[in-house]
Amino acid sequence: MIDTAFLISGFATLFVVMDPIGLVPLFIALTAGQTAAARQAIALRACGLAAVLLMLFGLTGDTILTFVGISMPAFRIAGGVLLFLTALDMLFDRRAQRREKQSAQAPLADDPSIFPLATPLIAGPGAIAAMILLIGQGGNDMAATGAVIGLMLGVLAITFALFSAASLIERALGPIGTLVVTRLLGMLLAALAVQFVLDGLRGAGVFG
Repeated sequence: MIDTAFLISGFATLFVVMDPIGLVPLFIALTAGQTAAARQAIALRACGLAAVLLMLFGLTGDTILTFVGISMPAFRIAGGVLLFLTALDMLFDRRAQRREKQSAQAPLADDPSIFPLATPLIAGPGAIAAMILLIGQGGNDMAATGAVIGLMLGVLAITFALFSAASLIERALGPIGTLVVTRLLGMLLAALAVQFVLDGLRGAGVFG
């Protein structure tokens, strides 16, 4: 039986790191001038590719860490620090500015689904680290691994739904609403990042 708290924490971590709500304005900018059908096709390709990338890193990440001699507690601590820095970016609005610079590299591309949408905007370093951490936290149990992958696919399904309704959401939230939601998600991610660091320290035997 998979712990409910683990599922809730895992979903919250992936949702905050991937930040579907924060991606909506960038998706609109990157698909400006596209028809509704074209936008939906781009959203589907971007989310599909992101799913493949995150699943690949999530399933092979532990093997890679073992090969290079990095312990899971050490990676938990490093991942926690990375997620905490992401949270700081969200709290101080640096993340949105960096994403805008990344998206500017393909301002009016006919198909931005691979770059910059799928990577690095959806399946970025934070999301990859979160997948490896969560699967490692589940003890590499098959059921837990399947649950984490399911949570990731669920977040991507939400991302696709938000992309499909991007124009409506942008009008409903407005710039201030989007900023408030981003700040709240940043606070949640900071707390989750600290928990990852504490789990890593505990796994390394620093304290019981």
